Amino acid sequence: QVRLVESGGGLVQAGASLRLSCAASGGIFSTYTMGWFRQAPGKEREFVAAINWRGASYYADSVKGRFAISRDNARSTEWLQMNSLKPEDTAVYFCAADPNLRPTYSAYDRDYNYWGQGTQVTVAS
Repeated sequence: QVRLVESGGGLVQAGASLRLSCAASGGIFSTYTMGWFRQAPGKEREFVAAINWRGASYYADSVKGRFAISRDNARSTEWLQMNSLKPEDTAVYFCAADPNLRPTYSAYDRDYNYWGQGTQVTVAS
């Protein structure tokens, strides 16, 4: 049974930084594409970033240059470093795992089999 647990969310001012963590257990972490999605109130869940099993990373246009995704396979953990946060970044952030050994990545939430519970990020103006 694969379990994902996010942490690191909180309330910050615009321009501040946060680092989200996602700890995984079960399965074979090193074979998964790991992703981050977010969902703001009244909006659809959207892709934020992914790092695939080859180590390549991908970002939504809205966060390029501000966010950085990373992973440590030995610790079965992924992180999302968020810098220059904006009020528009306010959302519940979810980590997710895609076990399908894709050559690149998927930005579709339906392609991720395992999900964490979410962590709230609130950016005040």
